[in-house]
Amino acid sequence: MKVIKIGGGCLKNGKAARAIVDLIAQKGLGQIFVLSAFGGITDMLIHGIDTALQNEAGIVPTIEEMTRHHHHIIDELMDVTPHAGQLKEELESFFLTLERYYYGISFTREATPRMKDIIASYGERISAVIISRVLESRGCRSEFLMPDVAGIITDGKYMDATADMTRTRDNLYPLIRSIMDERKMLFIPGFFGKSRDGEITTFGRGGSDYSAAVVAAAVDAEVLEIWKDTEGFMTADPDNIPDCRLIPELTYEEAAELSYTGAGILHARTVEPARKAGIGISIRNTFNPEAPGSMITDHARTTDRVIKSVSYTTDISVLKIFASGVGARYGILSQITDTLARDAVNIKSVVTSQTGISLLLARDDLDRSFNALKQVKPRPFRKMQKVSGVALVSIVGEGLHRNRGIAAKCFTAVSQAKVNIEMISFGTSNAALYFLVKERDLDQTINSLHSTFFD
Repeated sequence: MKVIKIGGGCLKNGKAARAIVDLIAQKGLGQIFVLSAFGGITDMLIHGIDTALQNEAGIVPTIEEMTRHHHHIIDELMDVTPHAGQLKEELESFFLTLERYYYGISFTREATPRMKDIIASYGERISAVIISRVLESRGCRSEFLMPDVAGIITDGKYMDATADMTRTRDNLYPLIRSIMDERKMLFIPGFFGKSRDGEITTFGRGGSDYSAAVVAAAVDAEVLEIWKDTEGFMTADPDNIPDCRLIPELTYEEAAELSYTGAGILHARTVEPARKAGIGISIRNTFNPEAPGSMITDHARTTDRVIKSVSYTTDISVLKIFASGVGARYGILSQITDTLARDAVNIKSVVTSQTGISLLLARDDLDRSFNALKQVKPRPFRKMQKVSGVALVSIVGEGLHRNRGIAAKCFTAVSQAKVNIEMISFGTSNAALYFLVKERDLDQTINSLHSTFFD
């Protein structure tokens, strides 16, 4: 039995969803599918919260827009009108519930993390019902199962939950084994579970990949397949390097590092449940389902070429914090990180010296972090500096730190591109070397690195 994750990119509209449904009808018997919301729906749900906080007059138009969007998808997917009408009626209860939540937010003038997670979960709930009912209308034996009913248990942290794998497995394994057979297909919404207290908690944006890995590990799946609208992991971003190549095999560590630095194939947390359960992750292209794609295992084949890919992200900024004797004074770093944690800021990385601390942050978190730390009294630092307009570049390959000359080759390539390196991180991972460059220098950096390691 496989667990197959279908992302929002493959469900971006009715036409794309129809292609997916056709593919599921051919290859889906006996398999479990974990679904994202249809493209744009999660953003619509979150925007509805902002609308409700501003003016209740915007609630009904928001619900109407959401309803129209899903009805259009149903009309694209279902040829038999009676089935389409029945499905639209079935979804009415979802939209009515959402409307009540929005009015509650408007009345209280408060959107709690609890309420945000409840509302955000509806995109995946609705997509699972639609896809399951569409296949049912085609004569397939199809069911859907909500994560809170199935018993996907989390640690209770809103908007960034982690699955309790022991409890989840105890709930999910016997349930799935009792209802599944080789002639049935099962659809489970991704993105959320429930806490031990029964509260809906989400795994964060893009967390349906992680959900799929949790389900695969809990049911002892033979493999976790991630269906994407791309061939798999590549040696570079095709937008930068059109002639980049497919990476047929990667280790878990390599896949995790590439997910972190912007490859866009996997959510960064997906690897861990699969790694612990020893389940391979296969990236498959929905537009070319017979293609080999990329396979992620603990023992990917090694090649003479150590470096597997050149990756980058531009969603990065740096907050530099200057203070004397940082390395000799206890408590400064924890005071800074605790302050940012209270403001729900995720610190991507920390680089320290005796005179300062550099925090790597998402771009949208830079100003918020700067303002939060300005409020700290008494200040444990002398001054702060915001750095934007940079990109985080990485070369990724298992064992690069054990191979002499890789770092020298990397930095020689960057130097030959006449690019100055802003910051370096090396040694924290067995499979990646990171450094910062100005965003304006990104293209020549990537081109030079790819030419050096792959041409």
